Amino acid sequence: MNVMSSFSLEGKVAVVIGGSGLYGRQVTSALIEAGATTYITTRNRGKIDDLEKEFQEVGQQVTVAYLDQSKEETIIKFTNNLIDKEGKIDILVNNAVGRVMNGWNDSTEKFAQSMDINATGIYSLTKTFGNVMEKQRYGSIIQVGSMQGMVGPDDWLYEGNFDASPDYFFHKSGMINFTRYVASYYGKSNVRCNCISPGGILSHRTSKDFVERYNTRTMLNRMANASDLKGIIVFLASDASAYITGANIPVDGGYTAK
Repeated sequence: MNVMSSFSLEGKVAVVIGGSGLYGRQVTSALIEAGATTYITTRNRGKIDDLEKEFQEVGQQVTVAYLDQSKEETIIKFTNNLIDKEGKIDILVNNAVGRVMNGWNDSTEKFAQSMDINATGIYSLTKTFGNVMEKQRYGSIIQVGSMQGMVGPDDWLYEGNFDASPDYFFHKSGMINFTRYVASYYGKSNVRCNCISPGGILSHRTSKDFVERYNTRTMLNRMANASDLKGIIVFLASDASAYITGANIPVDGGYTAK
């Protein structure tokens, strides 16, 4: 196989859980651009038509469907419907995250709610789709973690306004070792599982002062942009990474390497 053709996703069926956020949109676009038939999910039923139109406006075809990762029955229903329609699932990107807590002293109930979405939900998604891939004897699962699963929070970035919640660090760190477990469990069936750990992404919500401080923490002296995740997603989704599984790959401009 020509090395460039190994990056193609033509004929593949991909699902992005949470494909409408800052990371999700570029993940979804990358899969579409590489040739995959792409589905994205949302917890908000009212956004389905609007999301499809937004992608259509930039010339990209995507199917949007309802799925709430805190409710396993919606995961199973979506998976069954997808298999009925497409006959297979080649790529799963677990990108959705529920922002529940607002800091260390938030309620324990909110911590439990966050785990239900962001830990139990990831297990349910990975198991449901992974078992389908196991029967197919092919598939690539990509967990979207965070560099915050690799390091502790840096209060200096927020100038004393400690803006970090413990649940996020808990489940993003756990996602890395969960990836290794999944890779080991499904490896004999030629199903791969890898994790990426992105850094901060520049958006309209990031203040100039924060950007300047954050940039000093990276080796590339900048935050991530709207395309920096595309390459790694296509690489891990495609046969170009056929011998890579159980890996966690930082995509953070060198933040965690300092």
